[in-house]
Amino acid sequence: MSEKPVLVFDSGIGGLSVLRELRARMPDRRYVYVVDDAAFPYGDWEEAALLARIVDMFSGLVRDHDPALAVIACNTASTLVLPALRARFDLPFVGTVPAIKPAAEQTRSGLISVLATPGTVRRDYTRGLVESFARDCEVQLVGSPRLAAMAEAHMRGDRARPETLLSEISPCFVESGTRKTDIVVLACTHYPFLVGAFRKVAPWPVDWLDPAEAIARQAERLMADTPSSLPEGFDRAIFTAGHPDYPARRLVHGFGLTAEG
Repeated sequence: MSEKPVLVFDSGIGGLSVLRELRARMPDRRYVYVVDDAAFPYGDWEEAALLARIVDMFSGLVRDHDPALAVIACNTASTLVLPALRARFDLPFVGTVPAIKPAAEQTRSGLISVLATPGTVRRDYTRGLVESFARDCEVQLVGSPRLAAMAEAHMRGDRARPETLLSEISPCFVESGTRKTDIVVLACTHYPFLVGAFRKVAPWPVDWLDPAEAIARQAERLMADTPSSLPEGFDRAIFTAGHPDYPARRLVHGFGLTAEG
């Protein structure tokens, strides 16, 4: 690879929602998409072990791919490992954090929900965002242990049952007097792929806030002074668990990626 790529990292294939926005803003860049499916889901990991795993993995990724920029397209990882990665590697990092600030700025009812993984909900970082940017709002933190895996299955063609989806998202919908939740922050990069299904089962319409566009804007700012010329060929998707199955290969191929184990 003659040009330094943009490295996009996630525990699964949900970060493809971020890759899609990155490509829309920077179509003349080369990308390497890393799927840490050997460790999926990150919510099951003890924090110290997950931190050590990701930092160690990046030692190899930086050595092998020499990226110009790394995007951590995962809320759980970002809220845990970004400080350690920035301290260890001389490389710009863009993280994925719950879009609580824009939600607080946009809400009309003052009732916001954050739909995340249990790991993201547990993080002091997430609660700090609420304290810093949404003091005047009522914020419901909802940690779903199942939705990330359901999104992975959905993207491979296994559609979730509507009643199951409703049971996962129903805690996001809060009524207080005449007010109702009007914004749900999608605090996991897997969840945007389920938004169409969410809308069908939601008790009432809300804005589903996807952070992918903001992530891509920040990446574009950081890459503004880096020359680009897109070489021919597909970008690469690397699966840490080894050779992916056919549905996964077909899926990433649809995003312009060749799958490698």
